[in-house]
Amino acid sequence: MKKWQEILKDSITSPTALNEYFNVNITSLEEVIATFPMRINPYYLKLIQKIGDPFWKQAVPDVAELHDPVCIEDPLAEENLSPVPHLVHKYPDRVLFLVSNQCAMYCRFCTRKRKVGTGKMVINQESIQAGLDYIRHHPQVREVLLSGGDPLLLPDSQIEFILRELRSIPSVKVIRIGTRVPCTLPMRITPELVAVLKKYHPLYINTHFNHPAEITPEASAACTLLADAGIPMGCQTVLLKGVNDNPETMRELLLKLLEIRVKPYYLFQTDLTRGTNHFRTPTATGIRIMRSLIGHISGLAVPTFALDGPGGKGKIPLTPDYILSRGDKLVFENYRGEICTYPESGDGI
Repeated sequence: MKKWQEILKDSITSPTALNEYFNVNITSLEEVIATFPMRINPYYLKLIQKIGDPFWKQAVPDVAELHDPVCIEDPLAEENLSPVPHLVHKYPDRVLFLVSNQCAMYCRFCTRKRKVGTGKMVINQESIQAGLDYIRHHPQVREVLLSGGDPLLLPDSQIEFILRELRSIPSVKVIRIGTRVPCTLPMRITPELVAVLKKYHPLYINTHFNHPAEITPEASAACTLLADAGIPMGCQTVLLKGVNDNPETMRELLLKLLEIRVKPYYLFQTDLTRGTNHFRTPTATGIRIMRSLIGHISGLAVPTFALDGPGGKGKIPLTPDYILSRGDKLVFENYRGEICTYPESGDGI
């Protein structure tokens, strides 16, 4: 059995290599890849059944990426919120710490596609040390989210160095890791890696599945290893046109996530990232999907539908409107559309 490093090394990164499996327009793809790189590892390639299916849309470049009249390079203003390179301090008590510029697959909807996998994102020991020093000198930071790129593509020894350094900072109480490898390269989740991670509790992992068919036996095994190590896992799904923008697909995905012990956490409206406009749906689509979920499946399986405010304004929950009127009584409808009332308290609080 090949090691994960060997599988990653065999990734498709050129249109010519992809053309050995699917008939593609090499010239068009080369134009896209010149700006937004492609990487499709052999594991995820096998999930693609035909051109245009949900896995193809997530993995294979599209000329629409180069003709996006709406979106912008850095929609969340991460560069303006970075006091040191590759560390984003948006919220008062937590920071986003980018420690890797590589991913197991370069997702076409990535919010950092402007720089991930390119020479624009240089991460080295110096930049990581600068981030650690910033956290150490800002004791209001109690939570650190490691992201990238994908932190779990780093060698085990480098992951342990970062976790050990963070744990040595008294003000850091919680560490989170954002990773898509349980979905896109599940064989990266090895017993050796898990042995490293479990030493640094409380540690949480937010992973990322967008379609129920991504939950393969390999992905399930990877999540089982992590869960058995006592690592709580959440899933941050992105609402993508032609991938999961219907209630049936989303319901199946969320219920399957619970079966592999991954708690649906966020369902994100697609960011306004340049090159991703063709993935965006109206917010009404997400709200309609949420209405089809709330009350109809377990609350454990229901994520928060949210939009990450452009310009670094933060995450805003978008929920179906069940409240009809307020006054002495709150008048609302339940998930079945039945009208209900609730007498308000009289103290005005």
